[in-house]
Amino acid sequence: MTVFFSLILEILGEVILQIAFQALAGAGLHLFERTPPAVPRSPWLLAFGYVCLGLAVGSVSLLFFPHPFLHSKTLRVANLILTPVVSGAAMALIGMLRTRLGKPVIAIDRFSYGFVFAFAMAAVRFLVLSA
Repeated sequence: MTVFFSLILEILGEVILQIAFQALAGAGLHLFERTPPAVPRSPWLLAFGYVCLGLAVGSVSLLFFPHPFLHSKTLRVANLILTPVVSGAAMALIGMLRTRLGKPVIAIDRFSYGFVFAFAMAAVRFLVLSA
């Protein structure tokens, strides 16, 4: 039973870490997004920017959490795939809430950009902590 609870805490730790860092990044991005752009932005350029931001945030997260939450290689691979899906969904929910409240929505408030950001962050943690 203790192993089960330990496993659940490890998985929740990784998911919460990603969502927390992603929410902080999103909040920071909302501070700089003042008005809608006059010219539509390229989705590829936005995706590239969120990959770069995810890589940077993943690197910073290693300063605060230098050890993996998940100790099994199999679970870390599963985390690399599943946690970005959960994080992207969380950002999409935040985007829906912001829309409902009449607040501006930026790209990271959509599933696809939230997923890209979270996958880049998870990939940094996976690659560095698996070495």
